[in-house]
Amino acid sequence: MNSQQQKHKYVSPEGKRLPSVTTILSRFKDSGGLLHWANSQGLAGITLAEARQAAVTPGTIAHALVEAELNGTTYVPVADEESMIKAQMAFSAYQAWRKTSQIEFRHTEVPLASAKYKFGGTLDAIGSMNGQLVLCDWKNAVAIYADNLYQLAAYGILWEENYSDHPLTGGYHLLRFSKDTGDFSHHHYASLEDEKVIFLKMRELYDLVKQTEKRVK
Repeated sequence: MNSQQQKHKYVSPEGKRLPSVTTILSRFKDSGGLLHWANSQGLAGITLAEARQAAVTPGTIAHALVEAELNGTTYVPVADEESMIKAQMAFSAYQAWRKTSQIEFRHTEVPLASAKYKFGGTLDAIGSMNGQLVLCDWKNAVAIYADNLYQLAAYGILWEENYSDHPLTGGYHLLRFSKDTGDFSHHHYASLEDEKVIFLKMRELYDLVKQTEKRVK
């Protein structure tokens, strides 16, 4: 849940500011799609503030409804009737999955930092399914991308370092709401060991790139 993650600052035991999982991943992400979107909004005479305001979609509404339910708060969306109907259908599909899976959420919005690898991140949720501990993450996106798995893997690294006596024996669950239609889909990954290796390579490269950037300033 990225809106919450942005509120957290991660520091090392020595008090040094640490980069977040999303900051590291975004450093190596292809920004072509985002730049194209921003350019198209500008050509249409729409400011970024106006574009963001109009970006309330069935997916974002359904996502916010999940956050509100987990946090015990109330969310009253403001959107057109069609978007509201799609969002409610998506949220209902999520609730059906939650009931069928019999998942019990134990912790939500868990900010953690790695003293070993020097990064931080906020896990959406830790739950229990069939007596096994699982890590859950929500996405509001048009599809599932490799970056999503790297992010899940990074969160797994954070959890395992801080709570080694409570392993994620039930794996990782990615819950996606489609931006436009609000469709809900569930993806389970029993292991993300390869993705952990990839993320840690990115973490190492992140520092090396920062060093080179300082040389050319």
